[in-house]
Amino acid sequence: MEQADLNLACAWGLVDELVAGGVEHACLSPGSRSTPLALALARHPGVRVHMHLDERSSAFFAVGLARASRRPVAIACTSGTAAAEFLPAMIEASQSRVPIAVLTADRPPRLRGTGANQTIEQPGLYGVYPRAAIEMPLPETEGQDSWWRQAAREALDAMLGDPPGPVHVNCPFEEPLTPSPDAELPVPTGERLEPPRRPEAELTPEEGDRLAAEISGARGAVVMGSWPGDLSAEATFWGQRLGWPVVAEPTSAGRRPGEALAAGQALIGDDAWVQAHRPELVIQVGAVPTTRATQAFVASAERLIVADRWHLDPDPERRASWRLAVDADALRAALRTRPIDQAGGVALIGEHTPEAARELWESRLHPAPGDWREGWGAADRVARAAMDGFLDGIDEPFEPRVARDVAAWIPGGGTLFVGNSTPIRDLDLSMAPRDGAIRVMANRGASGIDGLVSTALGIAAAGPRSGRISGPTVALVGDLSFLYDLGAVAWNAQRGVDLIVVVVSNGGGEIFSLLPQRELAEHRELFVTPHGTDVGALVAATNAGHERVARASDLVPALDRTRVAGGLQVVEVVVDPARALELRAELRAAIASALIGS
Repeated sequence: MEQADLNLACAWGLVDELVAGGVEHACLSPGSRSTPLALALARHPGVRVHMHLDERSSAFFAVGLARASRRPVAIACTSGTAAAEFLPAMIEASQSRVPIAVLTADRPPRLRGTGANQTIEQPGLYGVYPRAAIEMPLPETEGQDSWWRQAAREALDAMLGDPPGPVHVNCPFEEPLTPSPDAELPVPTGERLEPPRRPEAELTPEEGDRLAAEISGARGAVVMGSWPGDLSAEATFWGQRLGWPVVAEPTSAGRRPGEALAAGQALIGDDAWVQAHRPELVIQVGAVPTTRATQAFVASAERLIVADRWHLDPDPERRASWRLAVDADALRAALRTRPIDQAGGVALIGEHTPEAARELWESRLHPAPGDWREGWGAADRVARAAMDGFLDGIDEPFEPRVARDVAAWIPGGGTLFVGNSTPIRDLDLSMAPRDGAIRVMANRGASGIDGLVSTALGIAAAGPRSGRISGPTVALVGDLSFLYDLGAVAWNAQRGVDLIVVVVSNGGGEIFSLLPQRELAEHRELFVTPHGTDVGALVAATNAGHERVARASDLVPALDRTRVAGGLQVVEVVVDPARALELRAELRAAIASALIGS
């Protein structure tokens, strides 16, 4: 067998086994050394290949695909600095638990350290971020494809393990790289590998007893941070059954009517009100809270319990009195299925009718005092009304109104991908609870502004084929984030992806006008970095669709039109940054005034 055919046979074995483990999508950028990987991916009937001009965008696109489909995704590139471009997305995938198989083509190991063209030290390139780093043997003899299949199984075990995340498979190939025209590929195995079994993460009976004692009758609150799944059932349990206020970030999927606070950020951001309503106990589920207001609220509690299995460290300041590395539903399960002493015996709740189970449950877990439940509920209604009244009373574009209106417009089954910096904080402040379920996603693993448009494009590309998205996909990002990833817009504008990108165009990184850096003389030059770019002209050059919104009331009609148009559409909302700062102060004052006496 010729060398090029050996290369292809090994690459095919790797790809075929990854497909057996659930890989359906692959992102690829052009290159010579990666020819065997590219051909194996392109010729495999179980893989849909997404071509990209640059590797950084390709990798973030893969993060979006994996987030939306909840399946592992492969990315492949040629040797040299192309592989280094994967690092930012590798970090995001690692810290947000997204399974990505990173396949880097490489030159033969004998060329490392010699100054050979396009040759760098690729083993270990990604440091601590991969779940596993596998160096493949150079294809030299027939039958080595079995080694590459075994490596794929090892990669899948690590990528889908506990916790999931990216893996790095470095693939050296000797020249020649182009196989013979009559090279035959094996028939795909068609088998499906069983995913690795994750160990159960449950509370022990003793922990369940302690939890029941901690929460019964307490003036408590629940904070729900980013979570890879859906926390709506947890919001129902804590909010409706126990009467605790639930502060649910949009990315938790727990912000539902009647279950979570409708104006949680407005309440806990009001110092006077929150000081008068300090909780005895806060239970934090999921990642570290996004906003400083929520972080301060969590820190203000007399006691803090943190429950999270997936994130690196949901309690970086070490404030928790009890840390539980469990799934989100483990607390509810422990409280509802523990034995309960009744008439001298022990009865399991699960063995009773629903009515009897509730009676037993309520005999053990007392809801929060009535004044605590009613006080938070009444204040929440007041704060929500004050916020909506203020936002509806202005027609100049303002970031919190943009975020609120975009989230409200998306029909049930749709997806909102929200950018970092100001957009995710504005969404947390102003998004109203939703009856029609939408998915809210964000790159909160490393919280960077790089690759946001690419990630949103990947989410949108996964939708129609995965069957997991029934509505439109919308991205809400700032103008610097958009400009940072403009290459993704140019490359994907005519590639059949339906995505609406709402760009808050306020002239730069205005989040720094809300941070202590605003007091520096170099504030605008070094931090806000006003760009003066004509976003519409840039979008027109890419052949993507573009609408410019200059009044708040024009946003929803623009969204309606872009949804009908299809393809990649950019809705630019022009915001006066100086006026927006004034409006933020006025909004806070309006809410504070409404809360007086609540």
